[in-house]
Amino acid sequence: MRSSGRNSRGSGSGGKNYRGAGNRRDEQQQRAGRPRPEERRYDVGDGPKAGPKAGPKAGPKGGGPKAGPKGGPKAGSQGGGPRGGSQSGGPRGGSQGGGPRTGGPSAGGPKAGGGRGRKPGPSRPREYEAQIEERNRARHDKPRVKLPKTFGEQEGERLQKVLARAGMGSRRACEDLIDQARVEVNGKIVTEQGMRVDPEKDEIKVDGLTVATQSYLFFALNKPAGVVSTMEDPDGRQCLGDYVTNRETRLFHVGRLDTETEGIILLTNHGELAHRLTHPRYGVQKTYLAAIQGPLPRDLGKQLKSGIQLEDGYARADHFRVVQNTGKNYLVEVSLHEGRKHIVRRMLAEAGFPVDKLVRTAFGPIALGDQKSGWLRRLTNTEVGMLMREVDL
Repeated sequence: MRSSGRNSRGSGSGGKNYRGAGNRRDEQQQRAGRPRPEERRYDVGDGPKAGPKAGPKAGPKGGGPKAGPKGGPKAGSQGGGPRGGSQSGGPRGGSQGGGPRTGGPSAGGPKAGGGRGRKPGPSRPREYEAQIEERNRARHDKPRVKLPKTFGEQEGERLQKVLARAGMGSRRACEDLIDQARVEVNGKIVTEQGMRVDPEKDEIKVDGLTVATQSYLFFALNKPAGVVSTMEDPDGRQCLGDYVTNRETRLFHVGRLDTETEGIILLTNHGELAHRLTHPRYGVQKTYLAAIQGPLPRDLGKQLKSGIQLEDGYARADHFRVVQNTGKNYLVEVSLHEGRKHIVRRMLAEAGFPVDKLVRTAFGPIALGDQKSGWLRRLTNTEVGMLMREVDL
């Protein structure tokens, strides 16, 4: 009878769960002297205070020995039913509590020392972060190791790249120049693509004109009247340096024009070119337009070409012609290769025709054209090449 009553009792109240509770009670009694794995995990999280709360005390409240006998209808809703068996008497009962009432902070929940409620560690100080950043930058900013030719890049740059950077066109257009045999390096015509050159040492020409591949600057200024032909003026007058103050590279003027003379004057940082353009040995021709009062004799041009005696010797013009004549007002063109001070003014004054206004319209192959007064323009590669050819560079 007892066995049948036990069976009927177990079947009436969910015998499967009741037997499960009895087995769990036996297991609880066998390992009463050692903590459960879940309890040991929470002990690691929050120290000694989490052990007692999540260990022995959680058993009676959350599904320990007392949870088995009370496994009737009431226990099924609070911790002994199908869900209560897994939450109150199972492996989670010691850590999370029995039913809904025992799952609070005192029964080993997140606030009682679980791994989920672990506080983050202290943040690293800013000084340490700065040291890490500097270390990373130093690792990436190491100087580049120069490898032998067999392992690294070849010396020099590709010819078409140098030509393109010098303003001769796109790389494709520069390759076409090479295919057309119009490019020469150090006096030899280049016929193959991919040739490497040194822009600082090799002489590169296109159609016989030297290409300025180095970091040289060449400018033409239409100097207005009243501007002094110096880069700096101690008296505070307007000078050539006022037109190139925003240039990082120091420029200097090629030759001079007197204060009242207008016209083209060259500015560059190429010292050898500037020296040759002003040296009498190379005889670079300059052209001027002068406004004088007539009437003019027919042989005035012949007199200027044959030579005029001045204080510092004879001065001869290379070319003379009358450009315009309105009554007594004449506009004449004078070309000469000398560069002495006030040479054109002194020659015409010695011939009996003082100059009212003087404008230099050309310096060698570089013409003033329609460039406005006070405007500065950069010379093209073709113009630079013509200047260098003029002085055998």
